[in-house]
Amino acid sequence: MSTDLSSAPRRGLSHWLSTDEITSGRQAAAQRAYWGFVGFMGNPLAVIGALIILLLIISAAFAPLVATHDPIAQNLRAALQPPSAANWFGTDELGRDIYSRIVYGARITLTIVVLVSVIVGPIGLFVGMLAGFVGGWTDRILMRITDIFLSFPSLVLALAFAAALGPGLENAVIAIALTAWPPIARLARAETLTIRSSDFIAAARLVGASRLRLLFRHVLPLCLPSVIVRLCLNMAGIILTAAGLGFLGLGAQPPSPEWGAMTSAGRRFMLDSWWVVTMPGSAILIVSLAFNLFGDGLRDLLDPRHSK
Repeated sequence: MSTDLSSAPRRGLSHWLSTDEITSGRQAAAQRAYWGFVGFMGNPLAVIGALIILLLIISAAFAPLVATHDPIAQNLRAALQPPSAANWFGTDELGRDIYSRIVYGARITLTIVVLVSVIVGPIGLFVGMLAGFVGGWTDRILMRITDIFLSFPSLVLALAFAAALGPGLENAVIAIALTAWPPIARLARAETLTIRSSDFIAAARLVGASRLRLLFRHVLPLCLPSVIVRLCLNMAGIILTAAGLGFLGLGAQPPSPEWGAMTSAGRRFMLDSWWVVTMPGSAILIVSLAFNLFGDGLRDLLDPRHSK
């Protein structure tokens, strides 16, 4: 019995699959997700990174309950006090509780990380997918623009943008976002070049799928895991760049308890009052390391090509 191919463009690929085949595919996907989660939980470093990030989120969300003091309240009589039961991480040169400032500073750090990721993720993904799928002059133009941004060190470029825009948290987010999207675009383009030559893309074209449908229904879901992993790994760099801008006075402005600004203010007292620099510096180090560890585990979970 012959198949009526004339109606193929009006039907999706699922029309040619039986209910059992669709159910089997869903079960296989669920099994892959389960074993991926088991593999992630079997990676102790990734679990530690995830727990640190969870603790950071909880601290930022419930900062008024977690903090022991007002983060901007000054007490000059208690200036530069070492860690004690009253002030767990000591006090700074103005008598402010460093522990409470680090807790509230987690809000600023997470705000920068989330805003930058929300901006650079879609931009980099769209630019890379468009360049890889369309090709030709579109690919050349978009990739040359990407190469221009990649030719400068990201921190130096972020400093230039921040200096041009002026100090402030919003301008710091814009400056970091302008330098963070090119690696995402490169990755999305490489993934798209591999996907567009696949057999299922050719089959989708045969059944009449448009370019937009191919791009957003078939290419996008396969590019997302790699992009998500790259974004997670980039968060450590975003934190360090934000701290660098704050250290130079181009990020969040005083009296905001931004970790980089706290480190900058405390460097004058680091020989006699080591805790003023060590505590916010350790927060930057631990959180950046946590995102790297979590990103490595997430890569094993979402991308089987990198699983061990």
